[in-house]
Amino acid sequence: MKRLSLSFLAALSLSGIAPADVSLPALFSDHMVLQRDRTAPVWGRAEPSEPVSVSIAGQTKTTTAGADGKWRVNLDKLQTSEPTTLTVKGKNTLTIQDVLAGEVWLCSGQSNMGFAVGKSSTYEQAKTAADLPKVRVFRVASGGADEPQEKCTGQWIVCTPATVGSFSAAAFFFGREIHTRLGVPVGLIHSAVGGTPVEAWTSLQAQRNVPEVKPIFESWEKKFAQWDPEKAKAQNEKLKASHDAAVERAKAAGKAVPKFRPIADPKTDVHRPVSLFNAMIAPLIPYAIRGAIWYQGENNAHNVEGGLAYRKQLPLLVEDWRKRWGYEFPFAWVQLPELERGDSQGWCLVREAMLKSLKLPHTGMAVALGLGDAHNIHPTRKEEVGQRLAAWALADVYGQKVASSGPLYAAHKIAGDKVTISFTHTDGGLVAKEGDLKGFVIAGEDKQWKPATAKIDDAKIVVSSPEVKAPVAVRYAWKDNPEFNLYNGAGLPASPFRTDDWPIAETAPVRKQSP
Repeated sequence: MKRLSLSFLAALSLSGIAPADVSLPALFSDHMVLQRDRTAPVWGRAEPSEPVSVSIAGQTKTTTAGADGKWRVNLDKLQTSEPTTLTVKGKNTLTIQDVLAGEVWLCSGQSNMGFAVGKSSTYEQAKTAADLPKVRVFRVASGGADEPQEKCTGQWIVCTPATVGSFSAAAFFFGREIHTRLGVPVGLIHSAVGGTPVEAWTSLQAQRNVPEVKPIFESWEKKFAQWDPEKAKAQNEKLKASHDAAVERAKAAGKAVPKFRPIADPKTDVHRPVSLFNAMIAPLIPYAIRGAIWYQGENNAHNVEGGLAYRKQLPLLVEDWRKRWGYEFPFAWVQLPELERGDSQGWCLVREAMLKSLKLPHTGMAVALGLGDAHNIHPTRKEEVGQRLAAWALADVYGQKVASSGPLYAAHKIAGDKVTISFTHTDGGLVAKEGDLKGFVIAGEDKQWKPATAKIDDAKIVVSSPEVKAPVAVRYAWKDNPEFNLYNGAGLPASPFRTDDWPIAETAPVRKQSP
């Protein structure tokens, strides 16, 4: 018989798992929600060649662990919405209690996806109505990794008045709407980290050699090469002394205490490309999901270069995840709301990238104008964000007759001194809220933008200006904190847009944000 090393035995002792024990990822745990109406993979590890069976709701699937100890079965479509038990048997038995079959959504992004219900403007009302035992959230623990991970840390939490405050607000309000409208259980897998760029959430294979993304990798490679631990230690000691002094000044003035931000090893930085995909997305694959919602972009919107790269990066992420899951699941994102940043253009370009990415099949976008805060990158009106995302899902994924989006630019025609703009998603007609339309500008070949008069003509907008006799292009709400009041009859705002493709130059200095 082979002798086991002391270190191996010690590790087993600490983990509580015997060498032959069958094991499951954290996703398969009490209160979990399995995707209904589609094949649901269940997987884990066991001793090589160990027989494994998985039983739930009257069905049993069997397999044998491979030479590497990995095993997987695919459950038949589940129909029941009542709590049931998942049993996994090898040389030991695992019993997962209170399992539901329902709608499972992956909810990812940066801090506005992580923004908690407890901080939202409607928390008290949400808390009062949060006795929702068939709504559950699995929150993936934050962190990065050098290589794709098999496992993550987290647990399924049942929605109650006591737990709802810690849930992602955008995800919860989205999920609550789906649960209420469809009357089915909802599982939300929350995997988000504040202040992180899209390239951290995309796999290495998908983006490493993409021309638009290569400069990002090259920048990080320089950081790795230049990293000097001893130098960083000395700099951090100086920074800590300066920070301690700032803390004392803040306390004396009764102000908020600043956070200490030391210089960190770039290899452990969660902002670096691929790190969060490896640690917080890879372990979730191939868990069956209905689709994904995404609230991110702030970290890529600091400048024109970042905004332009996002045109390629967002579709890359969507296609990458779909390829790895093995099916073209629905995917929607939140378009960035209003925020005063000095019209840096990066913010506008990320919005535009989101609009253009709708060319991907089975995608949607919640236009968030009207829900932002000009002076806060973390606006509190997350209930309406969730509702707008849910409107898309209810219409486009679940086939309900609801408006799925605000008006989206479709085409334009120029005749004389007027430009006529046509739109999709004009449900109930175009509406100018609170007076005449605003936020439109128009330009001729000289590319000099002039304020424009815009009028609704049936389901179109006619734009003109006495200062522009031969117009070439129109823009609407093309500022980081724009004027806007174009909606459809369903009360959803129009997306910012431009009819031109002229090169964009930075028009103002960018103030760094850390969302």
